[in-house]
Amino acid sequence: MRTLVLSLTLLLPIATAWSQETTRRPNVVVLLSDDQGWGDLSIHGNTNLSTPNIDSLARDGALFERFFVCPVCSPTRAEFLTGRYHARGGVRGVSTGQERLDLDERTIADTFKAAGYATGAFGKWHNGLQSPYHPNDRGFDEYYGFCSGHWGDYFSPPLRHNNEMVRGHGFTADDFTEHAMTFIEQNRQRPFFCYVPFNTPHSPMQVPDEYWDRFKNKKLEMLHYNPAEEEINFTRAALAMCENIDWNVGRVLKKLDELKLADNTIVVFFADNGPNSWRWNDGMKGRKGSTDEGGIRSPLLIRWPGHVVKGNRFSQIAGAIDLLPTLADFAGIKPVGDKKLDGASLKPLLTGSSANWPDRTIVSFYNNRLSLRTQQYRFDAGGGQGKKAVMSATLYDMIADPGQKRDISKQQPEVAARMAEEAKKWRTELSPKAGKDDRPFTIGYSASTPLPARDGVSHGSIQRSDTAPNCSFFTHWTSPDDRITWDVEVGRAGRYEAVVYYTCAAGDVGSTIELSLGNAKIQTKVAEAHDPPLYGKEHDRVERKAESYMKDFKPMKLGTFELPSGRGELALRALQVAGKQVMDVRYIVLNRVE
Repeated sequence: MRTLVLSLTLLLPIATAWSQETTRRPNVVVLLSDDQGWGDLSIHGNTNLSTPNIDSLARDGALFERFFVCPVCSPTRAEFLTGRYHARGGVRGVSTGQERLDLDERTIADTFKAAGYATGAFGKWHNGLQSPYHPNDRGFDEYYGFCSGHWGDYFSPPLRHNNEMVRGHGFTADDFTEHAMTFIEQNRQRPFFCYVPFNTPHSPMQVPDEYWDRFKNKKLEMLHYNPAEEEINFTRAALAMCENIDWNVGRVLKKLDELKLADNTIVVFFADNGPNSWRWNDGMKGRKGSTDEGGIRSPLLIRWPGHVVKGNRFSQIAGAIDLLPTLADFAGIKPVGDKKLDGASLKPLLTGSSANWPDRTIVSFYNNRLSLRTQQYRFDAGGGQGKKAVMSATLYDMIADPGQKRDISKQQPEVAARMAEEAKKWRTELSPKAGKDDRPFTIGYSASTPLPARDGVSHGSIQRSDTAPNCSFFTHWTSPDDRITWDVEVGRAGRYEAVVYYTCAAGDVGSTIELSLGNAKIQTKVAEAHDPPLYGKEHDRVERKAESYMKDFKPMKLGTFELPSGRGELALRALQVAGKQVMDVRYIVLNRVE
């Protein structure tokens, strides 16, 4: 008897460990590509490229054939993060603060962190930079990447590790994947939620030689349905970037296998909008920026061995709003927060436990354009702004006419009227949050607050380095009448050190500049030249159209001043201009002095 008791005692730790292992909640890895169209995968029939690792998720898991996101980047990210339509969370656009997710929204990372998960995000965040909009304030323990909508160079660029500026290492997609794999390895003994939002194949079109060499002279067999609209070299670069994404997805899957975590890890792959150029997309109408099928239909592949039925292809419509409730349901946890979700859990479909799946409506609303999608019909309610505004509504039967070529609103007046009434309800519900963004940029909620040129407003002769604000800097600052302003709110009164990241040619040294907020002012003289060259162009495979090139900007301390709490205008101006121009400006950074 004593021997038996001793044996049971010795076995108890083993049994306990086994029990903990078998009941451990699943890990989650979410991989999101940027501007990769539905047609940019070989599993969807595109023979121009090969994506075996992404395709394997469908072979070993499931694929949704009708999965819908938003027409552009940050709204899709917001819908994934919250399970709610992006307009509800205050996301209106992709830059100048419009990309920020309201602070009263709770994220998927909040949900998994509350359940004891380690949480990490590695890549393009695009839902707010300044704390408390920063990823570390939205449920992610670890963050590495950039918070803007696009970046000016993809090879060892400046990035952020949590809230610190760092230098990247190598090609960004590879770098983000490396950090994600390190996070997975470091947290292999506990449940983890790992989010990898790649920044490719978004322009600028840059990719390592290994991938470009496969495509630079390749004859493409599958083209856009209107070949005259397609830029072949752009397509080649995009497909090369997609094959690089596939390689990185393969690295993550291999890491899960090596750590023996694959069987208890849910892996999700999707994209944030339609393709960023006219290229093969199975004849769908529209591309990135459009609420038509080609602008918002995305790949969705989900794998969880032993739980997601292998090899299933689902024709039921679903959307980015469904991922939070689905993943929480799989993990056996409840979404945190008190806001009603727009999404539904797809678990019954994925596990084969739902014989009947009700029809539903998925809403696409962006830039005042509204469309509704049911299992059979697509209703475009019109809208939009300026010359692109569409006044008339259209109805399509997406089963009979997947290319949206025939408006059947007159043939199906009852369906059109019903969907028009539903569209009116949705427009009334979502429009109030889609107007002018009056939210200030927040200061003092963390030790250091960056205010990039993207978030500022230029006055006088000052110009952006490019029309797309995201990665731009201010230049052509020539007069004391010029100024740069930021609409800010100081959340914590106190003393702050101000630093400007600048460049200045030797002949322009000597200008006196002033930074002010209300009655608080500091002045200094630009005493040192710093005039590095632009970079990024040397990595472009296709001439860029909308992204600024980059420079290595140098920090210059402006001094310290006392800032009261509250809202005001932070203004940078020149009291005296010594040369042809004052300087170029990338950031103002305000560091709280304890």
